[in-house]
Amino acid sequence: MDNHSLKGKRSVVKRVIQRIRNRFNVAMAEVDGLDHHTVAVLGFVVVGNEKPFVNRQVDTILNAVEGLGLAPIRDSHYVIEQY
Repeated sequence: MDNHSLKGKRSVVKRVIQRIRNRFNVAMAEVDGLDHHTVAVLGFVVVGNEKPFVNRQVDTILNAVEGLGLAPIRDSHYVIEQY
């Protein structure tokens, strides 16, 4: 993310979140790095009853964020909880 202000960063983050929420119907928010204008940490939740479905959704969402071209993904990790 090549912004020089928090206002510019928030604009990019807001667009990413809104587009992904609308396309995939997931809960998504900025969860860390709120006061840094060059980094945003986003979190999202996928709920499903089969692990392969959840894995596919996570991969698809990460690819969609990258495909928006608004900001690069530097790193990603996720945890699948089963109950």
